[in-house]
Amino acid sequence: MVALAIAFLLAALLYASVGFGGGSTYNALLALSGVDYRILPLIALSCNIVVVAGSTARFARAGVTPWRRALQLTAIAAPAALLGGLTPIGEGTFLTILGASLLLTAATMLLPVKSTDEARGKGAGLVPLAAAPLGYLAGLVGIGGGIFLAPLLHLTRWNHARAIAATASLFILVNSLFGLAGQIFKGGEGRFLAAFDLGLPLIVAVAIGGQIGSLLALKFLPQRWIRWGTALLTAWVGARLLLAM
Repeated sequence: MVALAIAFLLAALLYASVGFGGGSTYNALLALSGVDYRILPLIALSCNIVVVAGSTARFARAGVTPWRRALQLTAIAAPAALLGGLTPIGEGTFLTILGASLLLTAATMLLPVKSTDEARGKGAGLVPLAAAPLGYLAGLVGIGGGIFLAPLLHLTRWNHARAIAATASLFILVNSLFGLAGQIFKGGEGRFLAAFDLGLPLIVAVAIGGQIGSLLALKFLPQRWIRWGTALLTAWVGARLLLAM
């Protein structure tokens, strides 16, 4: 458990430093540790909530969250996240989707992020169409979906970089809350208690890691280095998960 908690702390540190929750990596670390796949989303989504709640609040206090447009995306995604959490899924399908999500996540981490303000792109109006599928995926396998949303927002020049980061953080938080609710309803009290017993020390670990990651991002390490390190970790975990099936 100590080794797993340290791994969760390091994952949260990396993901928080680039504005994401890390749910897919938490899931994979648990799966590789032999934990029952049915409680993985409960733990991963709870960790997501802890990591991104602080960053969502910081963005809100800084006044960079584009509330009307961000809430439009989350309002579309949230019911789908609840439905995903309620959907039964077999272990093989769960692990395949999770492994593929990790590899895709690693690829998105390597996409260039523009820091300058740009005019809104022509494809930005189509972004809401992606919100529901990402919300469903979030609830189904215990990820926030922001890691896929953010590159899409950058590619369509949906808004400036800080507004996109704020939107992705809010998206992850709301999807994780609704997905967790669906998972709890689906699994019942017994599965929730099992997840709580195992997950409590891991939640404490990601809370610590998330705070350290935010500090590193603000004061010490270049964002490019952090993103590359996170991408390498994610790709390695995803490949290991798929090869172990």
